[in-house]
Amino acid sequence: MKLIYLVSGPMGRSPEGKAELARRREYLQRHAAPGVHVDITDIPAGPGSIESMYEEYLSIPETVQRAHELQAEGWDGILLGCYGDPGLGALREIVDIPVVGAGQATALMASAVGRRYSVITVTDSVIGPMEEQMRTTGGGEKLASVRAVNIPVLDLHKDREAAIEVTIEEGRKAIEEDRADTLIVGCMSMGFLEIPEACQAELGVPFLNPARVQLKFLEAMLGSGISHSKRAYMTPPKIASGLAASPADLLHRKN
Repeated sequence: MKLIYLVSGPMGRSPEGKAELARRREYLQRHAAPGVHVDITDIPAGPGSIESMYEEYLSIPETVQRAHELQAEGWDGILLGCYGDPGLGALREIVDIPVVGAGQATALMASAVGRRYSVITVTDSVIGPMEEQMRTTGGGEKLASVRAVNIPVLDLHKDREAAIEVTIEEGRKAIEEDRADTLIVGCMSMGFLEIPEACQAELGVPFLNPARVQLKFLEAMLGSGISHSKRAYMTPPKIASGLAASPADLLHRKN
């Protein structure tokens, strides 16, 4: 089984970014099931991090085009590398191989293991969009709250201990004030820094790491022999009819 983690941004543009891609690939491979090969890729252009709806939208065209290429390269499934699941429905329209979004996967898992869950994310700017995202996942009726640590994505790694401390603080508020019994970190960078694992014992409730849950969700889909429904996510008519050969062609057509 060959899985590919698709970062919705040009992470590899710098030496530090290349090193982070390699670190994340190693993390995913370490947690993958026996016989599963995991690799990682990014997109050539787009926002360096996603902390707003606008940045999400900017990332989608390149991410969808790269997903189209990855299917042609023979990958078995795609892990969409942003907790906001930008363009998840669009990717599923374009490819037949399963595409799993971390936001959707963790919301569904949290709704299975508890009665009320809260998401601890990066900045106040994504609280509203994330609440809206959770309402459309299928487990949204169990959402207790979305809270933010207010540390920019690109600054999280600079002081991991400080990020852990404020995550515990916001997690405790979610449990005591919002009556959450399950927590999720709503940021892939927080997941790859293993912040949930560092906080779970202190908080005493399941704390879902989106990187791990997303990986296992995709493994389960492929192991069960299923992908997303093409009745739900229909191939765009111009591509299905042959008028456009790829998602990029749709940007340049006049009709």
